[in-house]
Amino acid sequence: MDILSILAESTRSALGPIAAIYALAAVGLNFHFGYTGLLNFGQVGFMLVGAYGVGISVAVFDLPLLAGFAVGLLCALVLALLLGVPTLRLRADYLAITTIAAAEVLRLVYRAGFAEPLTGGVYGLQNLSSGFRALNPFDGGTRYGVGALAYNGNHMWVLVVTWGLVLLMVGLTWMLMHSPWGRVIKGVREDEDAVRSLGKNVFGYKMQALVLGGLIGAMAGCMLAVYQASIQPDQFKPQVTFFLWVILLLGGAGRVFGPVLGAMAFWFLMTFTDGLLKGFGSMGWLPFLSGPDYGAIQLAFVGLLLVVLIVFRPQGIIGDRKEMLINVK
Repeated sequence: MDILSILAESTRSALGPIAAIYALAAVGLNFHFGYTGLLNFGQVGFMLVGAYGVGISVAVFDLPLLAGFAVGLLCALVLALLLGVPTLRLRADYLAITTIAAAEVLRLVYRAGFAEPLTGGVYGLQNLSSGFRALNPFDGGTRYGVGALAYNGNHMWVLVVTWGLVLLMVGLTWMLMHSPWGRVIKGVREDEDAVRSLGKNVFGYKMQALVLGGLIGAMAGCMLAVYQASIQPDQFKPQVTFFLWVILLLGGAGRVFGPVLGAMAFWFLMTFTDGLLKGFGSMGWLPFLSGPDYGAIQLAFVGLLLVVLIVFRPQGIIGDRKEMLINVK
């Protein structure tokens, strides 16, 4: 087992396109829970409608890629309104139940037989990235970087765009959180009755935060579709939202760079664990495990990591413990 190779591959994964996509989705979740106190357990639903907005527009209706992004964001806006209008005036657990149910219902609808003409059913949609790659300024046949951190031109283009979007959303977060709007939604998180007594429309602010975080989640879904060049409904299972929560809590909820640091640390640990398990298996140290078992152990590791975080360091790596006091109304 080559521990240096495992570390190099883990670092590559921490800086790769998937880490950037998850960081982007976690920035949206940070608006929901980290700053507003909304318990959204269905962020993957926003990713799904964003990805399929691109997929259906490009693969079915042959529209330009930018039109696909616009459709995906519009679908996320509609989804946020449908989820928020009936639940945001109620206790936070109603939003949690509604979001996790809505995300799973959407996945089942998109994979259903009656939706196959639009969504491709269980087979999904393919050939989604040609328009994106046509804009690629990098040579697809050239590798950029050094050693294990070298990426081909297509992956480098996705990296630049996705991490660029992450930095743009981080900058937007910083500006909003240092504005009067940001101070109000933080007040909503801490004590919405006090904010309401000051004459603020708490429901309106909650809805704005839900929509904004949902749009950022949909943007992550759009980039996932472009990166993979194909999408399939079963990619958007509840465990994706579970991963996003671990990322947010690991980095630090209510912190501008928390989702970014959390995504990088999470995918480093996931790849490192996978490399160690496979290394031990190849050395015969784990004779009772086979290949598929490694994935189950990884998921158990993620669950254990979440429990340890909540118990011993709920504020995450760079968070403030007060930001993680779950005192939702």
